[in-house]
Amino acid sequence: MKLKKKNRNPSAPPLPTDHTTLLKLLRESKRPLSADDLLPVLGLHRRKRGVVDEMLHELEVQGKAIRLGRAYALADRVRQVTGKVQLQRSGAAFLIPDTPGQKDVFLGQDIGGAWHGDRVAVVITRELSARGNARNAEGRVVNILERGRSILPVRAMRPVGEGEWMTRPTDPRLDFMLLARKVDPALGVQKGDIVLAAPGEQVDSALWEGTILSRLGPETLAQVQEALTKANHGVPTGFPEDTLAEAARLPKLPGEGDFKGREDLRAIPFVTIDGATARDFDDAVYVARKGRGYELWVAIADVAHYVPLDSALDREAYERGNSYYFPSSVEPMFPQALSNGLCSLNPLVPRLSVAVRMQYGADGLPGEVRVMNAVIQSHARLTYSRARDVCVDKLPQARAELAAEVGKAGDEVVAMLDVAEELARKMRGKRMTRGSLDFDLPEGEVVFGPTGQPVSVRPKVRHFAHQLIEEFMIAANEAVSEFLQAHALPCLYRVHGEPDREKLETLYTLLARLDGEHAAHLTKGRKNAARFTDDDFTPEALGRLLTSVAGTEREFLVQRLVLRSMKQARYQPENEGHYGLASESYAHFTSPIRRYADLIVHRLIKIALGDKQLPVPGHNRLAEMGQHLSGRERVAMEAERECQKRYVCMVLTPQVGSVFSGVVSGITEYGFWVEMPEVLTEGYIRLANMRDDYYAYFKEREMLVGQRLGKTLRVGQSVRVRLANVSLDRLEIDLELATGKPGEGPALADGEGGGAGLPVPHLERRVQRGREDRERKGQERNGQERKGQDRKGQSRSGRRKPSGDVGAGGGAGGGRPAGPGGKPSGKPGGKPSGKPSGKPTGKPVGKAGRKPMVKRDS
Repeated sequence: MKLKKKNRNPSAPPLPTDHTTLLKLLRESKRPLSADDLLPVLGLHRRKRGVVDEMLHELEVQGKAIRLGRAYALADRVRQVTGKVQLQRSGAAFLIPDTPGQKDVFLGQDIGGAWHGDRVAVVITRELSARGNARNAEGRVVNILERGRSILPVRAMRPVGEGEWMTRPTDPRLDFMLLARKVDPALGVQKGDIVLAAPGEQVDSALWEGTILSRLGPETLAQVQEALTKANHGVPTGFPEDTLAEAARLPKLPGEGDFKGREDLRAIPFVTIDGATARDFDDAVYVARKGRGYELWVAIADVAHYVPLDSALDREAYERGNSYYFPSSVEPMFPQALSNGLCSLNPLVPRLSVAVRMQYGADGLPGEVRVMNAVIQSHARLTYSRARDVCVDKLPQARAELAAEVGKAGDEVVAMLDVAEELARKMRGKRMTRGSLDFDLPEGEVVFGPTGQPVSVRPKVRHFAHQLIEEFMIAANEAVSEFLQAHALPCLYRVHGEPDREKLETLYTLLARLDGEHAAHLTKGRKNAARFTDDDFTPEALGRLLTSVAGTEREFLVQRLVLRSMKQARYQPENEGHYGLASESYAHFTSPIRRYADLIVHRLIKIALGDKQLPVPGHNRLAEMGQHLSGRERVAMEAERECQKRYVCMVLTPQVGSVFSGVVSGITEYGFWVEMPEVLTEGYIRLANMRDDYYAYFKEREMLVGQRLGKTLRVGQSVRVRLANVSLDRLEIDLELATGKPGEGPALADGEGGGAGLPVPHLERRVQRGREDRERKGQERNGQERKGQDRKGQSRSGRRKPSGDVGAGGGAGGGRPAGPGGKPSGKPGGKPSGKPSGKPTGKPVGKAGRKPMVKRDS
């Protein structure tokens, strides 16, 4: 439709100014229309623009039109994407689409009042480049579909009147204040307290009204930090009344009627092996010799027998998705009557289960599988440490004590554990051979003092007793997944996709450039070593790479970069295999007490075993459940990591000024991350605070190079760092490189700093040439002539231009002093022969360098 600029036929009646007419004009137009475009078509004077604007806004509120800048378009003509907002602490935001596998959308900093975690509708304003030049498509928030949080933990900042408090959200990504009115004096709110508030109306962009619901207490208390973490992530902390009522009606023990139609396995000496603090035991194992081979039994608590589909217990468990584990508390998926009672495989009591019997050959390869409904009775509850003493270290005293404790079947249990250890080692060897990846990364365990406050963080102890149970659970998960496939039933698979090839290529190239030793197998016999084949990205190839660097100085670097290339595992009805385990078919089956996905698989098994009451879920329903459960799993992971970081910050706060050993774990153009093994956490060093030199970032080599002294910093490099500051509010740990004696440069452990550095004269010439090239180009653009100056930068008087003094704070050799913005005027250009290739991706930042605009989340 061609819009008329004015009413050419004054005698014709003007178009009616109503919503229907506006929608018709938007539909007939080939482009978005503004109020100014519509006024002449409607025959209205410009004084009526406000009326048209208001009506267009009403169409937007109704979801019929979308605003694009000053213009509007029909909603069904604009591509929209729904998902959740992920806000970084730098202020930049992304949309994580609801559709799995869809690339994130960049939202910038204007997100239309949305908060981190909100589900929103976004209109795409710039598509992803066909050439892949743009990293993300760009979009704008047009509608907030659902708030991610209805309750916010906030910090009481100051009283502003009678019964009124000014507060601020504890989440640093929520940059606004909240004015709480009519605060109940009985709450006893004090300055600095953490309270829970329900946000109300928005006053302006930086202020909301709200109501304080409860007081958690001073933020220096450990239990307050844990409580506000749960509130930050919407972790449920109590069960609805109808859920508790259903749990209370369940029996204390299964009755004889429950055993009907089940295999009676109570005579088999099953045992459970869990952590010392565990209270819910959902898996038990038993291993026996069968000829030259083995027979492995894995029995899992039959939660589905007690939780009917669409019951109150079932609905609440689905909403939670999984249990949530914190250093000093657990928020279970089911009430304790089930999780710690009826569905926990406690010793010496009968329990209903779903059991899997797997045959194995003498070489540890799997054979026949049978799945059944059963009743079992655990003969012993073992901790990991006790299992290690009995069947790994085979300590005589530990073996005798266990045999005496179990009683009649004591000797049989001890002998069974020996066979289990033997089989587990063979199974693990076969799994590693097929390409299963094994990342031996330490995890931190918070140690609490007598008052309940965190006092230290130590590595969690892992040994073969942990691996024994892991091998048996992986085997059961694979067997059940294949069992459902054999019965032509759907399944909610646990899928782990192939890693990011570009990142792996970067890793291989980096290793080849560093010394060529560990990546030699990738380029052997090739004319073009830069080309890779599919064989380079198989689990077997990565497994060989990890094995080749085990115990070397490259191990840290390789493990971290391989992990960064990995995609996140998820639940879905399509079987795409599990890359990390090198498994063709995998599903979660072994933990129905704490994962709802396992409960779904249990119900599908019951259908395969002949249960006619349970419906077979359709593909769309399974896809919907898989998406929801994958999301709840991410919430649990983020909450647990945040809580751990809060406790680490509390432990480190009294240690500001202390020196720690560390390893460079990540590098950006604005700074680098250092992992401190002593406390199992990371801190950040900003290049703007490094005063010994200006540093350039070489992305291809994951390294920083000092321009004056040639010192280098690489991922995996050992350093000594000083704890400069700890912010519990922002969950930030600021570090600085520790110096030796006064006046010395940064401490690079093991002498790693200077040996790999560039020759200083060569680097200075490189910086000088790059600076002069930029100056010359700038003057040419301004129409200025540079007469009498030779190619080497000679001035008219025949003297070389001064290169600039290098002050006490360091500087680029030949570079200008930093200007008001803190940026040195030149950055390195050219490539030194035989040294780091590629141009630095960021401007050198040093003593007076600019602060980072974007930083990695803690």
